[in-house]
Amino acid sequence: MPRERGEAIVATNRKARYDYHIDDVYEAGLVLTGTEVKSLRAGRASLVDGYAAIENGEAWLENVHIPEFTEGSWTNHSTRRKRKLLLNRMEINKLTGKVKETGFTLVPLKLYFKDGRAKVEIALARGKKEYDKRQTLKEKQDKREADRAVATRGKEW
Repeated sequence: MPRERGEAIVATNRKARYDYHIDDVYEAGLVLTGTEVKSLRAGRASLVDGYAAIENGEAWLENVHIPEFTEGSWTNHSTRRKRKLLLNRMEINKLTGKVKETGFTLVPLKLYFKDGRAKVEIALARGKKEYDKRQTLKEKQDKREADRAVATRGKEW
């Protein structure tokens, strides 16, 4: 049987791009149990309240909801347990230095399978103020209106 190829997205955190300014993005592997992998392959996960933290030189993904596997038994996993992130030492050191600065946090953006391995895309992010969020919405609305105007202009000719 051939190995899996490509990327299969399980969950995305769209709210993170609204709530934070994204500075850097890192891809990290995940240490998972068997029932967690089966649950993810079924396409069930939520990154909404999740965040990453660095403790004792190790990166951890916390508060990410991976529901219990329906066909699991007593070996099922806890839904919101801490999961270890697989990053190399240079990345962890760089993230540690940035997170210690005020205003930076690590936020998961996307959970996916890449060539059969579970990966998470984490971002080094700064929180947006309320006026930044309004500005983002205004830019999005202006772009939508411009695209709509271009589309209707083409139909008139």
